[in-house]
Amino acid sequence: MLRIGSVVLGVSDVPRAAAFWMEALGYVPREEMEDDWVVLVPAEGAGVQLSLGLSETPAQEHPRIHLDLYAGDAADQAAEVERLVSLGAQRVDWDLYPDDADFVVLADPEGNRFCVIDTSHG
Repeated sequence: MLRIGSVVLGVSDVPRAAAFWMEALGYVPREEMEDDWVVLVPAEGAGVQLSLGLSETPAQEHPRIHLDLYAGDAADQAAEVERLVSLGAQRVDWDLYPDDADFVVLADPEGNRFCVIDTSHG
């Protein structure tokens, strides 16, 4: 049986992207970081790996694949969004929000889009 081993993001600056995601998620490099590649793993042990690879392709406005980060409730979501923005994320003026959105779209310092989800939102 297959399982997902790592989610991979293309980035233009691996050290910058790694610094953001390590602080955002509490991850650490699995091994020594290279200029063009790093695999980040949860500092606390088991969990999804996040691999960052050097890419010359620009981030997509409406990416086909993105990360969903879960927050416990609306207050947690708001606090996490502010924390991530303070780390260098940017709010995205998302044109596809539904009226009752339980998610906030952000972009990491590389422009990769991700969502912060209020998991208590029905």
